[in-house]
Amino acid sequence: QVQLVESGGGSVQPGGSLRLSCVVSGSIFSINAMGWYRQSPGKGRELVGLIRSGGSANLADSMKGRFTISRDNFKKMVYLQMNSLIPEDTAVYYCNAEISTTTSLRPQNYWGRGTQVTVSS
Repeated sequence: QVQLVESGGGSVQPGGSLRLSCVVSGSIFSINAMGWYRQSPGKGRELVGLIRSGGSANLADSMKGRFTISRDNFKKMVYLQMNSLIPEDTAVYYCNAEISTTTSLRPQNYWGRGTQVTVSS
């Protein structure tokens, strides 16, 4: 069984920073891409950024220059450093990972339950 658990969300004023973390646990054989998505009220889930097992990363255009995605393969964690936050960044942020388990080597997508980020003065 695989679990992804996010942490680090909260409330911050515009211009502030937050660092989200996500840890993967379970019977893991390998983790391919890891990433973050977000969903605001009334909107669909959108990609924030992805980082591959080798470390190459991509961020959505609106996050470039403000957000940084990183991972620690040994700890099975992915991080999202968010700076210069604006109210439009308010959303539930979800961790995602493509994982092969010890019982099923075919990679599948797994999701965390999300962590709320609120940017407001």
